[in-house]
Amino acid sequence: MVVHFLETVHPVLAERLTAAGHTCVESYGVSRAEILAGALTEAEGLVVRSRFMVDAELLAALPALRFIARSGSGLENIDVAAAEARGVAVFNSPEGNRVAVAEHAMGMLLALLHKLAVADASVRRGEWLREQHRGLELAGRTVGIIGLGQTGSAFAQRLLAFECRVLAYDKYSPLPVPGVELVDEATLLGASDVVSLHLPLTDETDGLVNDAWLNRLSRNPILLNTSRGPIVSTAAVARALSAGRLSGVALDVLEEEGRDLLALTNRSEGLTALAADPRALLTPHVAGWTVESYVKLSNVLADKVLNQFPLTF
Repeated sequence: MVVHFLETVHPVLAERLTAAGHTCVESYGVSRAEILAGALTEAEGLVVRSRFMVDAELLAALPALRFIARSGSGLENIDVAAAEARGVAVFNSPEGNRVAVAEHAMGMLLALLHKLAVADASVRRGEWLREQHRGLELAGRTVGIIGLGQTGSAFAQRLLAFECRVLAYDKYSPLPVPGVELVDEATLLGASDVVSLHLPLTDETDGLVNDAWLNRLSRNPILLNTSRGPIVSTAAVARALSAGRLSGVALDVLEEEGRDLLALTNRSEGLTALAADPRALLTPHVAGWTVESYVKLSNVLADKVLNQFPLTF
């Protein structure tokens, strides 16, 4: 098959597809307009990340298409229903960065509990304030995970090693993790000292965490989001933190991100407030962005593509 790479991924994917007899083409500079005009009519496979919205209109311009491979976990930029209606297979690779996301979430949580970022900044200013930076232990705390898929389950496994009680709510297909208690959402929100989001961005989850949702929290928990920015209202979280309904916030993703996930589209009042609050920890959508995950994401996609479209020799 002819496979067009619309965005850069680790070269192991092209190497493995080429070794299996497929033809890989670097089409990094092609635009949506060019595709709609017929530039890729011979494409039988597409490799994308987040830059392209592969919707029904784009699919119509790809008559030979047999599969779409999305490097990463989310599929919000692909109209999966339209693709499947055309008989086009859709692959993603959440298995490839599950460890990276879980470790990042753990790091952010420990940094907040032990005040690592603010303590570091204090020492760099020449201060030595021990009592002001007394931390809290993670062991013994109740952590609620919303979404027990690849990343949620990997995070849960690490929390269990820290002697946490781990609750999980997953409306659809939770992965089995021994030691995790599956509960309803209300129970989780009422019992958790930490709430961590591991959800795909869908019509159902877009804007999920708003003022009303945050008002359902009972224990003034820490909120973590390493999934997708639009799931959480930055303004609502800033208000909850200011009001004491949250004791801390760790966000690797923001609703102010552009659709391609490469930059912020604006600096809202909510984001400005969070950036000034020492109880908030912010990182630039890098939870799944490790040296190791870069390789694993491509290897996972290669496994999935070649399982369905094997050696052609």
